[in-house]
Order: sequence, then structure tokens, then C-alpha cells
Amino acid sequence: MAGSPVLIDSSWYITGSKRGRNPLLELQPISEVRDLATCGIVRCEVARGIREPAMLKKFQASWDVMMFVPTDNRLWVDVEMLAWQLDRTIGGALPLADIIIACCARRIGAVVLTFDQHFASIPGIVSTDRIV
Repeated sequence: MAGSPVLIDSSWYITGSKRGRNPLLELQPISEVRDLATCGIVRCEVARGIREPAMLKKFQASWDVMMFVPTDNRLWVDVEMLAWQLDRTIGGALPLADIIIACCARRIGAVVLTFDQHFASIPGIVSTDRIV
């Protein structure tokens, strides 16, 4: 696959759905040229907002074939340290979920596909709202 993996943030799925688009269909062309990734917190944040069981199964099937970034003890130490550093350098606390997702992305060298502007405040994270 060409280019860095793409870790899709919860906000990208949720915003796309609210705009009447099908995020899974929009990911199809990206998946042909880049590896797609997910992590536990993204899965949980998105899944809890899906109302229809059949749609949940479609999302789960899509996530099940993506790269999965596990949240092991090393990742939690990374999250702890990044949260500590950011709290002291950016003048405010970012949502913990965003810090976890950022650490997952850093672990695999992924670009974060997101509509959330918090990722722009995290050093070493490349984020975008579209992959071309």
C-alpha cells in the first residue's frame, strides 16, 4: 500500500453520517491505496450511536478487516505522558479519547482522518478531513 495508514476518527464517521453520507462507502476508494486502521475507542464511540442492528453489523464487518491498534500497557503510558505534556503546553485539556486515538495513530505512523480540530494541537500527528 502506498502512503501511511489512515486511522479514521470517530468524528469522521459521525459527521459523515449526520450529513447523510455513507462513511463506509466513502472509505472504499481510500482502502484501495492505503491501509485503514481503527482502535477500540473509535469502535465504541461510533457503535454506541448506531441505532439499527443491521447497520452496526456492517460497521463491525468493516472494522474487523482494518488494522487494529491494541491498547496495551505501553500505549496507556504513552497516553498518560502525552496528556501530561499537552496539559502543560497548550493551556487546556484535550479530550482523553482524542489523546488515546492520537497515541494509536503515532504507534502505527498513521494519518488521522477527522473533522476534530483537537488533533492539530497534538505534536507529531498529521490530521486531515479528506484523503485524496
